[in-house]
Amino acid sequence: MAVVFYKVTCPVCQMSAPKFARLQQAYPGRVAGVGEDPPEKLSAFKDRFGLGFESVEDASPYPVSDAYGVEVVPTTFLVDDGGVVQDVVESWDRDGLNRLSAGLAQMAGADPVTISEADDGLPSFRPG
Repeated sequence: MAVVFYKVTCPVCQMSAPKFARLQQAYPGRVAGVGEDPPEKLSAFKDRFGLGFESVEDASPYPVSDAYGVEVVPTTFLVDDGGVVQDVVESWDRDGLNRLSAGLAQMAGADPVTISEADDGLPSFRPG
């Protein structure tokens, strides 16, 4: 499972959202969101970017984010079926997200999908 932590007002989260939607399209049912915003804002963000996965609210003081040690958003965790974190990708990190996609594919028994390519108009890295 990929767990994406984000905040709707974060410019890097907005930039990354279509790629998180692609992750869900590639591995249906294996992506979940944790948004540091109220449910109505999470719903609007989901609709705006076509996320395709559900998100739960992590209201201030962000206990779920704190439990995972999230320091920046977006942060994406690859979590195995036993609940063990296998990989972490902080900020927008093309190589990291593609690596996470490959790990998710392996867990799903699927072929890996490239989530972001060098010519897709996004930088290779942008801090959150």
